[in-house]
Amino acid sequence: AKPKPQHVAHSLDDQTHEKLKKGRLPIEGRVDLHGMTQDEAYSLLLTFLHRAHAGGIRYVLVITGKGSSSGGDGILRRSVPHWLSTPAFRHLVSSHDHAARNHGGSGALYVRLRRTRA
Repeated sequence: AKPKPQHVAHSLDDQTHEKLKKGRLPIEGRVDLHGMTQDEAYSLLLTFLHRAHAGGIRYVLVITGKGSSSGGDGILRRSVPHWLSTPAFRHLVSSHDHAARNHGGSGALYVRLRRTRA
């Protein structure tokens, strides 16, 4: 038996990704973390996802920026997917994936939130 990885980041299924890309599934919220420090981005992202989840929103767009424009190395682009798979976020996020080019490509992520338990 293979050891399980500690952080399981579920990707969106192709069908869902395609629907989001083509605008057939509404992206009901977006948050722009571009240009923030990791601490600022982490706090804003957690607050934003808590609010979205509480509001019953299913799909949001998280803009991390590509990281090269400001001379940075894309730290948020690398960090955010990792954060989404940590315990603080796991109960909110069911899956995530890179956005399609028309939504920011590698500088943005689609995030599917878990259903709220009624």
